[in-house]
Formats: sequence, C-alpha cells, structure tokens
Amino acid sequence: MSTAWAAAGSTPLGQLADALTRDFGSIERWAAEFSAMGKALGGGSGWVLLTWSPRDRKLLNQWASDHAHTLAGGTPILALDMYEHAYHMDYGAKAGAYIDAFMQNINWSAVQQRLSAVAGDA
Repeated sequence: MSTAWAAAGSTPLGQLADALTRDFGSIERWAAEFSAMGKALGGGSGWVLLTWSPRDRKLLNQWASDHAHTLAGGTPILALDMYEHAYHMDYGAKAGAYIDAFMQNINWSAVQQRLSAVAGDA
C-alpha cells in the first residue's frame, strides 16, 4: 500500500479489510473516497461516516450534516468530525493535514469490533 496512512503501520485486517475491498474495490479506494469527502467539507461542517448498511449488507461512506443524520437503518463504525472545533486549534485552516493525521491514527481493531457487532460475518 502506498498511502501515508498505510505507511504509518495502520491498516485494516481480516474481516474489515475483506469488506472494504469487496465494497470499494480496494482499501486504497475506500481511503481515497473517505478522505476526499472530508476534504470537501474542510472549512464547513459535518461528519464523514463509514457506515454498515444491514439492508445492503455492505459498507458505505456517507456525509452527515449533524449528529442526527445517517443512512436509514445504518450504523456508523468510523466517524471523521469535520466541524472546525475538531481541528482548528491544532491545524488552523489546514483541514487536509487534520484528515491525513486522522487517517494515520485510526484504531482499526476498534473499527473491526464495531463491524463485527453490527454485521456478524459481513
């Protein structure tokens, strides 16, 4: 994997890696889409969510404008907070640097546990 987040030693494994590859084509494609959604929100507000859809039996990236909106019936398993309060003190207007740091510090075992809890053997 050539992305900075993978180079940092933080990569999804097992069931989660299989689900990301199945649903996005590759882990890199998932990461590119998730990051791009966050960067599109830079200077604005909202959340980027990796969400399990039990109806579709797959993972989806989505944007949520606030804490009350998500995919109908879906369960977020990873959330990137793009409200300025989340990054402005440390990164100023450099939302992209915040997203890069977020991607390098994902606790993949916690994300895997959330996926297992809602999807079983996805």
